[in-house]
Amino acid sequence: MNKSASVVIVGGGIVGTAIAYYLTQKGMKDVVVLEKSYISSGATGRCAGGIRQQWSESSNVRLAMRSVRHFENFKKDLGADIEYIQGGYLLLAFDDEEEALFGKNVAMQRGEGLDVSILRKHEIQYRFPYILLDDVKLASFCPTDGHANPHLANFAYARAARENGARIYTRTRALGIDVTNGRIAGVETDRGHIQTGVVVNASGGFSHEVGHMAGVDIPTESFRHQIMVTEPVEHILDPMIISFSRNFYIRQTFSGNIMMGQGDEDDKPSFNHDPSWRFLTEMARKMPQLFPFLKNIRVLRHWAGLYNMSPDAQPIIDKAEKVSDYYCAVGFSGHGFMLAPAVGEGLADWIIHGEPQEVDLSNLGLDRFTGEVVRERNVV
Repeated sequence: MNKSASVVIVGGGIVGTAIAYYLTQKGMKDVVVLEKSYISSGATGRCAGGIRQQWSESSNVRLAMRSVRHFENFKKDLGADIEYIQGGYLLLAFDDEEEALFGKNVAMQRGEGLDVSILRKHEIQYRFPYILLDDVKLASFCPTDGHANPHLANFAYARAARENGARIYTRTRALGIDVTNGRIAGVETDRGHIQTGVVVNASGGFSHEVGHMAGVDIPTESFRHQIMVTEPVEHILDPMIISFSRNFYIRQTFSGNIMMGQGDEDDKPSFNHDPSWRFLTEMARKMPQLFPFLKNIRVLRHWAGLYNMSPDAQPIIDKAEKVSDYYCAVGFSGHGFMLAPAVGEGLADWIIHGEPQEVDLSNLGLDRFTGEVVRERNVV
């Protein structure tokens, strides 16, 4: 194992490997990634793979639009087929409050240059006749949203980073971060010490704990979210469909399986990955009410992962104030996969050049929590 590195990244999910890839692509070859398990073992490998640009906060819209440009060129740039499909995202509004919010959001999103529109009930019925719309008010739809296979994307970034010179150590746990007089001195692992002056916390559900290793207080908590997948069926769903008030998302995979998930509002912060019978029964009851074709489809399996939540449900991308060259890319609140390309690019520029270049990471720093917190509303 390397005894020293220019940068040590803690976390081998898609955020960590994307940062490693863009660092090495931009010329910094002496990069180490530490992953306590295997690549794509954490939140990345447990997510639904959605890629959405429809947000209630403009900074998230800009970040997601930047990521989509990378996803559109993923195969050309990284030589990997990640089953990327731009089938759109259909967001359903079920009450007057959501109807008003969607109108406000779409106006803002269009102002940022996003191709997005409001669909009235008859338009939804015409384009997506397999949805029961009894309680639906309207929807917003963006055709350049989509989804991909998160495992394949994570593997592709890791492989490309390695080819560019990065060292990725799996089954290697970060035990501590050495800080001397406010400066990073190294990282202690269960396989030895790595001398470095730069550490990136990209540890997903364990971001608070990895922050604590360096004396940096990161206000994140992790919550269990669950997903189930059915047997493969004939293709019917192009878009990913989501409801914030009804707490669900659903999409069809490249292989024909129907994937759907929700959060449990009663869950407390934890590292619990155990799937629950309650989740299965709730989903089996509510989803066929909107999607009748699900009624007789068999469930193959279900699993759980962690949403690493920030106080405003937006990512925390920042450089610590009191510890020199300690960076964090955490608190994605369930959306790290879709934002990873832009975050990786922006943070790589920040480390190399002293500031982000083309990626707007404003309003995502730790200092925003000292004042009024404006929460991202478009979160399941």
